[in-house]
Amino acid sequence: MATVAAPQAMAYATLAGVPPQYGLFTAIVMTAVGALFDSSRQLINGPTNAISIALLSALAVVPEGERVPAAVLLAFLVGAVQLGIALLRLGDLTRFVSHSVIVGFTVGAGSLLVLDQMKNLLGLAAVGHPADHFLKRFWLSLTEGGSVHWPTFLIGIGTMVVVVGLRQINGLRRDRGAWFPIPQHLVAVALMATLVWAFDLNARYDVKIVGAMPASLPRFEIPDLKWDQVRLFADNALAIAVLGLLEAVAMAKAIASRTGQKLDINQQCLSEGAANLAGSFFQCIPGSGSLTRSAINQQAGAVSQWSGVFSAIAVAGTVLLFAPLAQYIPRCSLAGLLMLAAFRMVDFRQLVFHLRATKFDAGVVLVTALAALVVSVEFCIVVGVFLSFVLFVSRAAHVRMTHLTFTSEKRIREKLPGDPPCDRMVFFGLEGELFFGAEPELQKHFAAIEEAAVGGVGVVLMLLKWTRNPDAAFLNLLMKFDRKLQLRGITLVICGVQSDLSKALAVTGLDGRFGQHRIFRERSNNGSSVHGAVNYAYDLLDGSLCLACPHSQGSTRGGEHLDYMI
Repeated sequence: MATVAAPQAMAYATLAGVPPQYGLFTAIVMTAVGALFDSSRQLINGPTNAISIALLSALAVVPEGERVPAAVLLAFLVGAVQLGIALLRLGDLTRFVSHSVIVGFTVGAGSLLVLDQMKNLLGLAAVGHPADHFLKRFWLSLTEGGSVHWPTFLIGIGTMVVVVGLRQINGLRRDRGAWFPIPQHLVAVALMATLVWAFDLNARYDVKIVGAMPASLPRFEIPDLKWDQVRLFADNALAIAVLGLLEAVAMAKAIASRTGQKLDINQQCLSEGAANLAGSFFQCIPGSGSLTRSAINQQAGAVSQWSGVFSAIAVAGTVLLFAPLAQYIPRCSLAGLLMLAAFRMVDFRQLVFHLRATKFDAGVVLVTALAALVVSVEFCIVVGVFLSFVLFVSRAAHVRMTHLTFTSEKRIREKLPGDPPCDRMVFFGLEGELFFGAEPELQKHFAAIEEAAVGGVGVVLMLLKWTRNPDAAFLNLLMKFDRKLQLRGITLVICGVQSDLSKALAVTGLDGRFGQHRIFRERSNNGSSVHGAVNYAYDLLDGSLCLACPHSQGSTRGGEHLDYMI
């Protein structure tokens, strides 16, 4: 695991704009702490490409010499937000955020990652203010950053070729039963670092290298909590915290679907928060669950959270043993690793699937990705989450109304265009969420029922068996609707009343206002409440039946022999 974690951690720290050792510190502390609290047995926490690209965007307004303490402060704030979400048990709200947000984010963030690292791969001078958007800095680097530095470019491309080649070899070896893969990232970086050292490419051809790295473990240090910086980074911390939770929960669910493990989402949120918060006291940058390292951990046969602790120990040993050699790692090699990570970051099958699935999914993907490219990464997360909630509420607010009728076979079904009208009793069913968001649709449905209840109609039957979550808005509408019908001499009878609606009617006193005789509750042991409601409706009509009524010519009383088919 350390052979993958160490080079990745260095690359992600470089991407975030901080020295590589802080990525290694994060791969030690955050991985260990996260493993101790994880709900998933195989998820590995630490620096990730998604969080690092968001961190880079957040730190753009900070002078280069102050970025490390600012990144540590962000880790503290992110951890605090995630712990707050866990303690308030809000983790389950992540299921209301569409996966399309993650897909759109990966497209936007992956594109920005490539744009940001292009200057390192091509050996161009960094041009533009750090606070400038990625697109502007990329354009300035191409136009004003000078010509391509070919030694740098060749080493970067060579790193990518070695990684891709070893990946193919590992695939062939796995098909032949080999159990230990070649550490492709470590081999590629080590090979290029050896070339730089052996031919003195840094001095002779100005190939930029990582530079000296201390062979030391992270030390305890309280984050510098300055109120002005806390206010400056508050919105960034919220966006990164939500992104980290979405990323970790999505990966934990993907692993659990293969292992059959049962997850506790709030426990997973607690794990992420504790890892980031604890990491901030050991000079760590924000992180989350790693897709690559978690997949390798699961494929290696990990069965408990201790695998994450052992991974952290292995990275710590690597830092102590090989840190002096890491100074020769060329920055273009890390850029090559990041570009490969950007391409693997985007699941093109999922992208095409979401774009084709529905307009809702396609819209969320495109808006989120464009917000990342045009505005900022953390803003795109907020936009994506906001869109998810707004579109979810609008879809949840849809209430379907069905006009029901009685057939000559004495059955109840949906009314068809050719069915004869009844001028004594109308029967409607509602299906959906009865909350404030559905109020406009409910008003339209009640108005339609009033229009249908004309002529000699004396009873309105309303079936509510497939409705859920009634609130004050619905109860108020129901009370006003009943009052309007009473003024016209029409009796409203409601049936299929489930326990939540029954309780709401009781605590608000509406059951007394309606009268218990007009409310028919759904009870599984007594059959459907529709039969009782229909019998009561026929008693109210007292033989005043329409010509089309299936009971107008028979001796059957009320709905005794009605079949419940809707």
